[in-house]
Amino acid sequence: MKLSPLQWLAVVAVIVVVSVAASPAADTPPAAAASATDTAEDDDDDDGGGGSVFPFRALQLYNTVAGYLEYIFDIVIAPITGGVSNKKQTPSRVSYKKFQIIRVLPSDEDEVLDIEAMSEEPGVQVWMPIRLNKTADLVLPPSVARDVKRFLTQREINFIVLSSDLERSIHKQNPKSPSINQKSELKATKGHVMTWTRYHRYQDILDYLMYLSENYPHLVELLPIGKTVEGRPLKVVKISSGQTRENVVKPAIWIDAGIHAREWISPAVALFILRQLVENKSYRTLISEIDWYILPMINADGYEYSHTVDRLWRKSRRTAATKSGRTLWDVSYGCEGVDLNRNWDWHWAGVGASQDPCSDTFAGSHAFSEPETRAVSDFILDHRDRIQVYLTLHSYSQMWLVPWSHTKKLADDYDDMMYLARQATEAIQKVHGSHYQLGTTPSLLYTTSGCSDDWAKGKAGIKYSYTIELPDKGMYGFLLPAEKIVTTGKEIFTGIKSIAKSILKINSMKEKTKLRG
Repeated sequence: MKLSPLQWLAVVAVIVVVSVAASPAADTPPAAAASATDTAEDDDDDDGGGGSVFPFRALQLYNTVAGYLEYIFDIVIAPITGGVSNKKQTPSRVSYKKFQIIRVLPSDEDEVLDIEAMSEEPGVQVWMPIRLNKTADLVLPPSVARDVKRFLTQREINFIVLSSDLERSIHKQNPKSPSINQKSELKATKGHVMTWTRYHRYQDILDYLMYLSENYPHLVELLPIGKTVEGRPLKVVKISSGQTRENVVKPAIWIDAGIHAREWISPAVALFILRQLVENKSYRTLISEIDWYILPMINADGYEYSHTVDRLWRKSRRTAATKSGRTLWDVSYGCEGVDLNRNWDWHWAGVGASQDPCSDTFAGSHAFSEPETRAVSDFILDHRDRIQVYLTLHSYSQMWLVPWSHTKKLADDYDDMMYLARQATEAIQKVHGSHYQLGTTPSLLYTTSGCSDDWAKGKAGIKYSYTIELPDKGMYGFLLPAEKIVTTGKEIFTGIKSIAKSILKINSMKEKTKLRG
């Protein structure tokens, strides 16, 4: 049997690992080796090691040696032989079987500290922040779930289990994808496969945008603004009747969604708003007097990854090397992704943002290090003389948030922003009775920096800048069922219509004041 160069390297790696791992004395003093063995015996119930450290040490050594050999193959052998290593294999789907979601309610500062310490356990995710007298949602892997709940019970900290099997909840969220025949039938009858009864993949979204531009060319223009890290196109939809009065610049409203991959409801609602503005003739007035710029998906790479690999993925898919990166002496593959809502040039890398590439709130190597945030910021700056409202859709918690996020200090025009937002949330409540909390991010959630809404106000100068946290309040969290898309879309569109009408009134009053002057 003839082996490839990479296979020969694997053989060498195994030989080295076996020879080294077979002798604990090679790198461990006898006393330490004995101690390690004793520890393994003590932990026999947990890891099934049978009192031996060999398998674990062998695995560690194998990974290290294989990494070195792969590096040598990539930089020395591959350029000569034309071969490539298979280091970019398709990752397997992440399973959340028997993961649990719990909701805790700390009643004093000691309990807050206890829960924060508990949240540092391996694999624990914090979905909603841990605050005094406020509920917080945590995801617990099965390896720690029993111990965490026992700890909470012993400390007499109130908690409830929202889901005992997160994987089952994930499967329930989105209906099964239609068959090829069903898709063909949809396209033949409607011209596209987009529905608002399921969460669609990014290609379906792009196809729908193309459909709108081809069938409503007098209203819709697609504006390519750049590409993601993985090369997916970013397209802004401009909706405009083109009509304008002489010497009057039409105001514009910006809406974006999908900056966090796992928040599927946000691009779905953005697409619902698109459909209403373009395909529903009842809203032609909104288009004749206001131009709309809508980017349904900022984090297309992360969104696709959340569909194919890890449903709860949050960041982009940038590969950011840890430490000094991958070198011969420090093999490091890095942690993927940047939190695109910590990457904006407004108090970048301050409070609430991390400089650890493995963190869910990693702010990137520098402000606007990512092509996605650069593309959006460049476009907004080019149109900031007309954009009077900035809206970014997130989930979850049902909140309408106003700047600032990086400080508890209120903006000078806080009352103006709150007035419009209050009208919007009141209009939303009249649709289905949904209540949206209203306030700043620090007052309702947490203090954070490098966010898009703060940048839009602070740098781009857009007075009315808001983050809308979509439903729900935690029963489903990031796994809001697809059947909620239409009801959520109707509510939010009602709130946005209120904002649009307020802007038109404000502009009208300014014009009258000018004429009087």
